[in-house]
This record gives sequence, structure tokens and C-alpha cells, in this order.
Amino acid sequence: MLVVGKILRPHGIRGELVVEVRTDEPEERFAVGSTFDVGPTEEKLGSPVGAKLTIETVRWHQGRPLIFFAEVPDRNVAEELRGLLLWVDSGDIAAPTDPDEFHDHQLVGLDVVTVAGDKVGVVARIDHAPASDMLVVRKEDRTMALVPFVRAIVPTVDVAGGRVVIDPPDGLLDL
Repeated sequence: MLVVGKILRPHGIRGELVVEVRTDEPEERFAVGSTFDVGPTEEKLGSPVGAKLTIETVRWHQGRPLIFFAEVPDRNVAEELRGLLLWVDSGDIAAPTDPDEFHDHQLVGLDVVTVAGDKVGVVARIDHAPASDMLVVRKEDRTMALVPFVRAIVPTVDVAGGRVVIDPPDGLLDL
């Protein structure tokens, strides 16, 4: 299961919700008729709780979708959903056609090694920043490191082999 969005807050009085996008294909993912499993907040991250939400209408405002879900009749119900995550089954998502593109779930859990072959850690998650995506790496000593996901620093991603090869500049892993 993959997180593709987070319900931020109600918008207006009729039950419309503001959703934070957490996918590279927002127009495809947040289309009328799309269905999501509803999961816990990030503080209680786990698997979805089983409830389903179906998009009835969607419109975009300031880069975020404003969504009416069929199962949310009014603002009171919308308030109860604040902070919940929207999940989809990774099996329902087509693999990228570009060999240099990856879905987050393909990278999380991969071993991270340097070009010299030294084990650094494991990809814990991907942070999507304005300048570039960042690999959040849980290092062998259990601390975290941010690695810009750019070809100059990450020359090789071998999903089938279960590893990401990095060529970090001096000091990057010490921050």
C-alpha cells in the first residue's frame, strides 16, 4: 500500500476537503471515480484502516486538489478526516516507462552503497523538495542522511539488485 495524499482540512461548509498531494501523477491519481483506502495519521503510521473514499468531484486551487468524496456528506464528517492518509494498492500503479524514473515504493528499502562498495545504509523514504528529490537514508549507525537524488550523486539505481549506488561529495553523509 502506498500513501498518495493527506487530508489537510475541510474547505467550506459542504464537506469539501483540501488534500496534500504525495504522488508524481496527481491528475491521474486524483480523478473523479478514484477510490482510496483511508489510513492513520503520520504519527501512527501503519496500514490503512479499511474505510474507503471515492472522489465525486475534484477541482484544483493553489496547487492542491479540493475534493468532494461520496462518503463525506458535510463538514462535520470532513472534520473527522483531518490528518488521515489516502492509500492506494501499489499493484494498481503502472511502472514508469522512463528507465530513469522510479516510484517511491520502488526505492524505499533498497541498500545504499558508495561507488567504492562501502555500505551506507537503507533508503527510508523519499522527500520531494522543490530543487530535487532527496533520498532519506537510515545509515548503519541509525542516524539519517539526506542525499540529493540527482545523477551526479546517485549514478546508479538497481531496483532488481536491491541497491542504490551513491557518489557523495565530502561531508555529505556527515551532516
